Amino acid sequence: MFRYIFMIACLMLLGSLWLGSTAVAQKTMNVQVKESQLRATPSYLGKIVARTTYGSSVTVLEERGAWKRVSLGSGKNQGWMHNTALTSKKIALKAGQSNVGTSVTRDEIALAGKGFSEEVEAQYRKSNKNLDYTWINKMEAMKVSQEQMEDFISGGRLTPGGEGGRL
Repeated sequence: MFRYIFMIACLMLLGSLWLGSTAVAQKTMNVQVKESQLRATPSYLGKIVARTTYGSSVTVLEERGAWKRVSLGSGKNQGWMHNTALTSKKIALKAGQSNVGTSVTRDEIALAGKGFSEEVEAQYRKSNKNLDYTWINKMEAMKVSQEQMEDFISGGRLTPGGEGGRL
C-alpha cells in the first residue's frame, strides 16, 4: 500500500514540475524586423499562414533549432518564425515629443526603433560619398509574392520540409 501511495505522490510531483516548466517555456518576444511571416513549417520555404510587423508581440509555444512556433495576440494565428526575426527586448513605439507629426509609415517606425533615421542616413551618405545606393534601393523595393515563391519552389524541385529549406 505504501508503495502505491509513494508512486502516486511521485507522479503528482513530476506532473506539477512538467506543467510548471511548460508555463515558463511560453515567453513573450517582439518582432525586430520590418515585416515577418508566420510559416506552417519551420522553414523559409514553408507556406505563409500569417504576417506580422515590427514591434508586434508574440508568445513562444515551442522551439525547434533556430525556429520558434509562436502565437499572435489572441492565439488564433500560430506559425513558425526564425530566431533572427525576434528579440526578447521590449520595443517601444512612442514618439516622445509633442511636436511630432501624427502619422508615420511602418518603414519609419522600423528604422527609428533600430536607431536609424533620415538624419543618420544623410550623415552616413556624407561620410561615404563613393557608395552607390541604386541597387540597395531596388532590392528594398522588391516584393516576392507567395505565388512566385511557390513557383520557384516547384520549378527548382525544392522540398520545403526541412529547416531553412534543406533537402
